[in-house]
Amino acid sequence: MLNKILRILREEYEKTQEDVAKDLNISRVRYNQYETGKRSPDNEVLIQLAKYYNTTTDYLLGKSEIRNPYKEAPEKTDEDIDLWLSKTDGYKELPEKDRELISNLAKNLLEKHRKEK
Repeated sequence: MLNKILRILREEYEKTQEDVAKDLNISRVRYNQYETGKRSPDNEVLIQLAKYYNTTTDYLLGKSEIRNPYKEAPEKTDEDIDLWLSKTDGYKELPEKDRELISNLAKNLLEKHRKEK
């Protein structure tokens, strides 16, 4: 399983075996053995491969179908904030003026955070 996944990822990245081997500071022959299944990488190299291909060791080993669980979540929108607030206990019971104040505060803080990035 690992050998097939490594080949697929390498081809997606449009790299040669030589490119990957050089980037990981291993021989091309050694990397070729990983792709042909003649050899398995040790834990250190497996971790390097996961970082190189921006994935997890579980994905490389075929234990997870999720390629990158750490991918950043999409930006929150004003509508997302309003929806989240509407589902918060007690929010609907507040006077309209207070709900608007909380909503505006949350949106302003989000905007401030975006500008700081």
